[in-house]
Amino acid sequence: METTRDRSTEPEAAGEGEKRGSSSWRFAFGTWKQFLWNLLLMSAGSVIFALAVNGILVPQRFVSGGVVGLALIFHYLLPALPVAWLYFLFNLPLYAMGWMFVGRRFFVYSIFGLVIFSLAVDRIRVPVPVHEPILSAILAGIMCGAGAGLILRSWGSSGGTDILSVILLDRFSIRLGSTVLGFNVIVLAAAAVLFSLEGALYTLVYLYVSAAVLDIVVTGLSQRKAVFIISSRWQEILETVLHEIRRGVTIIRGQGGFTGKEEQILYTVITFRELPRLKEKVKQVDPGAFVVVQDTLEVMGRRIGNQPHW
Repeated sequence: METTRDRSTEPEAAGEGEKRGSSSWRFAFGTWKQFLWNLLLMSAGSVIFALAVNGILVPQRFVSGGVVGLALIFHYLLPALPVAWLYFLFNLPLYAMGWMFVGRRFFVYSIFGLVIFSLAVDRIRVPVPVHEPILSAILAGIMCGAGAGLILRSWGSSGGTDILSVILLDRFSIRLGSTVLGFNVIVLAAAAVLFSLEGALYTLVYLYVSAAVLDIVVTGLSQRKAVFIISSRWQEILETVLHEIRRGVTIIRGQGGFTGKEEQILYTVITFRELPRLKEKVKQVDPGAFVVVQDTLEVMGRRIGNQPHW
C-alpha cells in the first residue's frame, strides 16, 4: 500500500532543524564574536605560560604546580618524554571529572584550551634572559599567573588543576589561587625529595607569586565591595546611591549600643571603581557618617554579580 505525506511541512521541518542546530551552537559556544574572543584569551594565556615554562622553568629546573609540575618532574627524570605530551596525557582523568561536575560549555571550551596549551608548550621555545634564580622565580610566577588568569577569564581552561579549582570554587567558594597553592604542596614535596631542597624553595616563591597574580587577573579587577553606612541623613544618602551610583540598597534597622537610639543602616554592594565616588558623595551629604567597607569573596546577582562564566 502506497502512502503519501504532505510535502508542504518539509521546509518547516528543515527550518526547525536549522534553528535547533543554531541553538545548540549558541549553547555550546555563544555567538561567533564570543567564540573568537574566548579563543583569543585562551591562546594569549597559553603563549604567555609556554614562554615561562620553556624560557624559565625548564632551564632553571624549577617545578611548576599541578599537572604541569607533574609533567616537568617526569620530563626531568626521563628527558626523552616531552612536557607537552605528558601534560596532555595526565589531563585525561581530570577531564573525566570535569565532564561530571562542570558545565558543558566550560568543558567544551576546555578541550580547545587543552589543545592550544599543549601545542603552545610544544612549539614555543624562546629563551628569557634572566639567570638569577630568585628573579627567575618571580618573573615565572608573574608570567604563569597572568597566563593562567587569562585562560580562566575565558569560558574554559587549559586543563590541569584549573578544572579542579573551578569545581571547588563553584561548590565551596574556595579561591582559585588558594586551591592551586594548596594542591601544589604535593608536587613541591616530590620535587624536594627527587631533586634539591633549594630548587623546591625557589619553586615555592614562584608558586606564591603565580597564585597572587592569578587571583588579581581573575577576580581582582572585578572585585565587589560591601558597604555599611550609618548616618542621621540616611534618606539623602539612600537617594544618592539609588539614583547617582545606581546601585540597590537594603535598609537595616539598628539601635545604638550606647545611646539606645534607633538607627537606619544602609547596606549596598558596589564595584571597586565605584567606591571612591560613593565615599565622596557620602562625605558631601554627611561628613560625620559612619562608613564600613568590606571585601567580598563572591557576589551573585544580575547586575552586580562577579561570578565567572563557569
